Amino acid sequence: MRSTLLSAGEPAPWFTCRTRQREHFCFDSMGGRYLVLSFFGSAADPVSRQLLSDLAAHRAHFRDDHTCFFGVSTDPDDERLERFDHSLRGVRYFWDFDRAVSTLYGVAQADGGIRRVTYVLDPALRVLAAVPVDEPVENHIPSLIRFLDRLPALDSPHPAPQHAPVLVVPGIFEPTLCKALIDYYEAQGGTESGFMVERDGRTVEMADPLHKRRRDCFVQEKALLDGCTWRIQKRLLPEIHKAFQFEATRIERYLVACYDGEEGGHFRAHRDNTTKGTAHRRFAVSLFLNSGYEGGQLRFPEYGGGLYSAPPGGAVVFSCSLLHEATPVTSGRRYMFLPFLYDEVARAIRQENRQYLDV
Repeated sequence: MRSTLLSAGEPAPWFTCRTRQREHFCFDSMGGRYLVLSFFGSAADPVSRQLLSDLAAHRAHFRDDHTCFFGVSTDPDDERLERFDHSLRGVRYFWDFDRAVSTLYGVAQADGGIRRVTYVLDPALRVLAAVPVDEPVENHIPSLIRFLDRLPALDSPHPAPQHAPVLVVPGIFEPTLCKALIDYYEAQGGTESGFMVERDGRTVEMADPLHKRRRDCFVQEKALLDGCTWRIQKRLLPEIHKAFQFEATRIERYLVACYDGEEGGHFRAHRDNTTKGTAHRRFAVSLFLNSGYEGGQLRFPEYGGGLYSAPPGGAVVFSCSLLHEATPVTSGRRYMFLPFLYDEVARAIRQENRQYLDV
């Protein structure tokens, strides 16, 4: 039994549950819009009754094309006595009488009770917020509505331009962690970094400022290492598995990089796995730590001229086989966190190829 609530950035568990309209309602089919999932236990409870009454006063906020509300009932009498208005568009109720869904979301208690919590999920079914129902209960729904009103608008359907097969995932690192990594870099200092090439059957590092200009710092502080690992495991790896059906189990390097506008920081078109010493790499992660610079975007020339970025704390993930470049930073400093991901099969390749690596 999960005993803790889901945290922001975690994927919401998928489930199938009964509703009044469907015997088997697949929750994951509702992706593509904002979802509100409220665990209230029983509509007979005065607190739950107040919540549902307040919800009815704001029913205009819940439309299937933008935002939906799902209430989760664990009381069979809610169904038997028909305590809900099922005619409201964008409002549905799950019959979770065995508490299976409540257990998945960490709200089922050992004594049989339910911890009242409302989750808000983004269109990718990731947790934006987990809001316990605290006193005074009259504030819960109005606070929820204010939160929903601040969320970014959703794109209207439109023809898609040519697009590289990359994944952009916001909200992997919080601003505090981004700042801590940048502060660590500034305290330790960065070292000019090169790139790997094959020479006489061996993998060696080469420096050429015309091809790459970047300064790197390897993170060694345990608290930062643990913080980065936890967030990648909880927030990023599930999205990679969903998008690419790849089970990453290993991280290569915890590295903060700086592309400095005063040096014209850049990395011309390259692939990340073309030598024996790098053949194990499967996915590259470009995690953006700051804003306030110009230039410094990712480009995948095999797939057109599109430029890719992410908000601070967000990541662009792509196969190491893709040709890509970091365009020059023309002003300011662009700080990045740049790990590679691989699996157990690739680990064996890495072990075998260490004999060819000169570093």
